[in-house]
Amino acid sequence: MIDRCAEGGNRKVQFNRKDLLGLEELSAEHIKLILDTGDNFKEVLGRKIKKVPALRGVTIANVFYEPSTRTRMSFELAEKRLSADIINFSKATSSVKKGETLRDTLENIKAMKVDIVVMRHASSGAHKFASEFLDASIVNAGDGRHAHPTQALLDMMTLREHWGTFVGKKVTIIGDILHSRVARSNIWGLTKMGAKVTVCGPPTMMPVEIEKLGEGGIKLEYDIRKAIEGADAINILRIQLERQKSVLFPSSREYFEVFGTSSEVLKAAPDHCLVMHPGPINRGVEISQEVADGDRSVILPQVTNGVAVRMAVLFLIAGGKVEDEKIS
Repeated sequence: MIDRCAEGGNRKVQFNRKDLLGLEELSAEHIKLILDTGDNFKEVLGRKIKKVPALRGVTIANVFYEPSTRTRMSFELAEKRLSADIINFSKATSSVKKGETLRDTLENIKAMKVDIVVMRHASSGAHKFASEFLDASIVNAGDGRHAHPTQALLDMMTLREHWGTFVGKKVTIIGDILHSRVARSNIWGLTKMGAKVTVCGPPTMMPVEIEKLGEGGIKLEYDIRKAIEGADAINILRIQLERQKSVLFPSSREYFEVFGTSSEVLKAAPDHCLVMHPGPINRGVEISQEVADGDRSVILPQVTNGVAVRMAVLFLIAGGKVEDEKIS
C-alpha cells in the first residue's frame, strides 16, 4: 500500500495540490513525499506484472506542443502502469495547424471531462494560464525556459539513491543555463532540500543575477575545473540551439574545448562524483563519449527513475480522485 502522506517533523504532509507547475511552489516536505512515493512505484516496476489499478477510471491528456522523446514516453508509460485512460495530442497532427489557439484546444479538452493534462509548451507560463481556467489538473512537462519539474525530481531521485540525503552535497550544473528549464527546476529542488549548487557555462549563456535563484542562492563559476572541484555530482546540459536568438559561442568544437566534460576535465572532480545528463546527449559537444558511457554515469538510471517519479506525481495529483484500495 502506498501512503499519500509523509512525515514532516511531527506531522503528516498531505499532497493536496491541484497542479504541478514548478518546484519553487513546493515545500521540502512535498518534494520528499514525491520522492518517497516514487521509490514505492519503482518497486512496482520491478515486479513481473508492472501495473497497478491506482488511476483506473482517470483520463489523462498528453498535450505536447514541442518535440519530446524521453519525457513523453516516460509519462505515457507511467500512465499505462497506473491503468489510466490516455489521450495523446501532438501539435503536428492537430487543429493548431489550422489556427486553433491554446485556449481553444484546452477548452475542448475541458469539454471532454479530462482529469489531468500533462503539457509541454514553448511559452513560459503557458501552464499557469491553463491552470487558471481548467478544472483538470495541470502537470508541467516543460514550459519554455521556465521549468521542467519532473525532470528535476527524477534527477533528485537518482541522486538520493546514491546519497540518502541532499544536505551538504554539492551539485554543479554545466552548460546552457540561460535557456534551460531543467537547470532552474534543479536549482529550486536541490536548494530546498539542502544541497549546494554551482552553475558553470559561457557568460553569453548565463542569466542575469543567476546567483539569486533558489533558496539561499547559488555559486557562479566560469572555469569548469574549478566548478567541479569537490562536486558530488555534475549535471551536464545540452546547448539549446532551438531557443537561441543569436550565435552565443564560436563553434561546437570550441565550446567543447572550454566547457565540455571530457575524461581529462573530470579528473578535477572527486572519484565519487556522479555524472548526469537530462538528454538528448550531443556527444563531443557538451560531453565526451567516454564520460557519457563511463562508470560514473547515471544517465540511464535517470531514465528509469523518470517513469517511477512520474507515476508518483500523477498518483499524488489525482489524490482526491482515486480510492485508496485501488493503490496496491
